[in-house]
Amino acid sequence: MEMESQCLSPCFVSDHEGFSGSIKNSTRDFIVIEIDLHGQRVNSLTLPQQTPEQPAAEVQQSSSKEEENKRADIRTEKAVLQEVTAELSSLNGEGDLTEGFDLNVLLGSSVYEALENFSSKLVGCREEQKMTEGLEMSLGTFPDKHQRASVHRAVRHSYPHLMTITNQAEIRVREDPDFRELSKLVPEEEAEDFFRFIDAKVPGSAFTFSPDDSKSHRTSVHHFLSRRFGKLVETKSFSEQDRTAITVRLRERGKQGKKRTAADCEEQVETYTGFTLKKENLETLEAISYMAAVFGVLPSDFSYAGIKDKRAITYQSMVVKKISTKRLQEKLSEFERRGMQVSNIHSVSEPLRLGRLKGNHFDLVIRDLKNYEKCSSLELEELVKKAVENVKTHGFVNYYGPQRFGNSQSVQADRVGLALLKEDMVTALKLFLSPEEGDDLQNKAKRHFLHTGNAKESLALMPAYKARERLMLRALHRYGSDQEGCGRAWISLPHGMRVFYLHAYCSRLWNEAASYRLNTLPHRPVQGDLVWTSSRQDEPATEESDTAQVHIITSAEEKDNVFSLKQVVLPMPGNTVKYPENVLGKWYQDRLSQDGLGSCRFRITSLKLNVPGCYRPLLAYPHNITYSLQTTEEESFTEPSPPPSTTALKLSFDLDSSCYATVCLREIMKCDP
Repeated sequence: MEMESQCLSPCFVSDHEGFSGSIKNSTRDFIVIEIDLHGQRVNSLTLPQQTPEQPAAEVQQSSSKEEENKRADIRTEKAVLQEVTAELSSLNGEGDLTEGFDLNVLLGSSVYEALENFSSKLVGCREEQKMTEGLEMSLGTFPDKHQRASVHRAVRHSYPHLMTITNQAEIRVREDPDFRELSKLVPEEEAEDFFRFIDAKVPGSAFTFSPDDSKSHRTSVHHFLSRRFGKLVETKSFSEQDRTAITVRLRERGKQGKKRTAADCEEQVETYTGFTLKKENLETLEAISYMAAVFGVLPSDFSYAGIKDKRAITYQSMVVKKISTKRLQEKLSEFERRGMQVSNIHSVSEPLRLGRLKGNHFDLVIRDLKNYEKCSSLELEELVKKAVENVKTHGFVNYYGPQRFGNSQSVQADRVGLALLKEDMVTALKLFLSPEEGDDLQNKAKRHFLHTGNAKESLALMPAYKARERLMLRALHRYGSDQEGCGRAWISLPHGMRVFYLHAYCSRLWNEAASYRLNTLPHRPVQGDLVWTSSRQDEPATEESDTAQVHIITSAEEKDNVFSLKQVVLPMPGNTVKYPENVLGKWYQDRLSQDGLGSCRFRITSLKLNVPGCYRPLLAYPHNITYSLQTTEEESFTEPSPPPSTTALKLSFDLDSSCYATVCLREIMKCDP
């Protein structure tokens, strides 16, 4: 049965009359401020007082930080590039690598597009056997050595057939003659993978070419590798099942014999710098990608407590590893040009963890307020007051918002998650690569793959900045499009992306379960419901509630009204949760069975995925809610009559972590804002 047919109408908690309006007319109408675990808004953090001898941002370690910065300033560009390469080589998969060094961010869209055209021109000349020697292109000037290192690394990864040359601060690209020579001996895709392997420089790692039964041809490959990379690698031919292939292994680095000094040990202490990031009309991961490119570090070196909205002005805490407070201060103006502001810079001892926040504060403006039936401004004011007071007192259904299910218009992420849970890798991949409306390059590439199944041609069409799609297509080209090949394609994605789809499916099921619970059972705790128990019986549940705190209501407890509806929790499906022992529990079983998951273990060993599940409170409540109505005059009108006036609602409130402001507004307005 199709998933859409199972969806239940979302419920409301209160029965007040609603009103219509529009949100996010501009980013200034939607302001989000993170609240830390101490209950303090991160845009108003007060740093510890320092002694006059010490700068505010250099607590206890100022002298060592100064020395570190001096050492950083005198490193050569070659050393910086080696550092970036070493950091990249520690990654488990390519996904984080290509995502972290997005050429579209590093170069700008116009230069990136010119680079794409230059690359295509070189490939075309090679196919037509025209001379490519002397063809060069400038990528621009990059005064910062760390940014130059990022550009060098990103170009070589995305375009293995190109080499980069630095002339003072300018970076130029041209065809790599070594790549051209190797691609005459082995397939071009294999040459690309080999050059990425060489560039990663992971000591002791190995690369194996496809089986080759021609000894003379293998000898030619051995000679090329020895001549070009002899100091870096050793090559051997190995036979298996009557087939022979060449394996290349990077040599281990020589061990240093000298004894480590105290200063050497001191240098091993990680540097962590905390700060508050303000961004506007920018996704959190996009902001991190840009900052990582500027510093020449990995996106994984940045940690944060939660993802924030794109179309908004947001404030959130972040911690970056390996970057001193001084280096961060030096880049403030560069960040501002990208719509970001960094403040509250200070040294910290450890990174942030996802979910380690109390919640978020929202300052919203809902414009063009109208009642569903015409009423006076006084009546509208009374209506808004009643709506706000109802939500303040009774809360709202704690649905997951649309952001949880991805931005795709054609395929929601939960459908991909369902296919993965059924271990139908082929269907999941086709859903993942489903095109949207539009004729841009990525949609052309997706359509080409779905129509032809040709991963190689689709990979050539897919833009370089679409890292995940390119990883999938590259794996499909290498391993095929059958069940096993699609499984290898999925495992090529970072773990966080793989598990996102499973969580999306479980979130969709939770939303449906909440609607079923409120449509079927009374709006009070009943026998068989799950409740969160704490020292205070009126304390609401949190999504961190574990099984040890979850209690099944008995008949006597229902009769005596021991618990309140705010303590009721519903399980997110998984392999460690227990389900309600009433009709809702049966609904879960039937619903999972309808999706073919009746015996699902919520563990996909082949993809290294496990979903333990959790408990989420049925209701959520806004805190510290305030509001005001104001009348605004329209700025533009053509008629000679007076301009029409509109009513706007200014609304401020706090929500616990993992709660959605748009869902709260839905309860207030009785519509999807």
